Amino acid sequence: MNTIAAAVTTAAPELKAKHAAMWALGDYPAVAREVIPGLGARLVDAVGIQPAERVLDIAAGDGNAALPAARRGASVVATDLTPELLEAGRARTEGLALDLTWQAADAEALPFADASFDVAISCVGLMFAPFHEPVAAELTRVVRAGGRIGLIAWTPEGFIGEMFRVMKPFAPAPPPGAQSAVLWGSEEHVRELLGERVELSFEKELLDVRRFADGAAFRDFFKASYGPTIVAYRGIADDPERVAELDAGLAELGDRCREDDLVRLEYLVTTGTVR
Repeated sequence: MNTIAAAVTTAAPELKAKHAAMWALGDYPAVAREVIPGLGARLVDAVGIQPAERVLDIAAGDGNAALPAARRGASVVATDLTPELLEAGRARTEGLALDLTWQAADAEALPFADASFDVAISCVGLMFAPFHEPVAAELTRVVRAGGRIGLIAWTPEGFIGEMFRVMKPFAPAPPPGAQSAVLWGSEEHVRELLGERVELSFEKELLDVRRFADGAAFRDFFKASYGPTIVAYRGIADDPERVAELDAGLAELGDRCREDDLVRLEYLVTTGTVR
């Protein structure tokens, strides 16, 4: 099965439309393919997905984790807020003999019954939903008692966390009450969100990326391909001095964090059993 189900409605349609449009900009599948290709399989290994398990991938993009989960023999529902990413995932998996369904869904209001899944996963995905409490509630609601969750998120102190700090002065203001995406990479924050409902385990790891020759190459790739970076640049497009400042800041970050011809991206792997 390899279909896209109908889109869901949300409680904040204008905000959700902006969020979905941001991730449709550039070429996020290229980011997943060229920068983080192994993270999805790492998450599938961490949570121990087994054949015939029913698995939900939240904010799946074009299937970085959903595809290796389905290849394990699981029955996978891959969800995302952005129709363009779902279509890219569907095209990527067209013709493969996998039990994989693509469905539009909001991580803050999942269109599934309680205890519908054995496992729920998200690979640097649900962390970008702006309001963390409803995401945590939905994540645990849709997994049966004794089922499992698995998350990968960028850490606040790691390279991607630093990239968002560099971009913050140039990016549009977040909606009132929104929380930083990289807080999902903080063990303390995740314990506060999930600790009463999930028996949790954590591992911090590093992803070695050799994709970029220097800081300018890193900047230019993200400037062209990564939705949040594109949005930051669009907001200052009429101010050449601000553009130059952001250009310099991102290139400096890429150069400063390089060692042995690579950049190391720190992430937190969260796994747990739903109580």
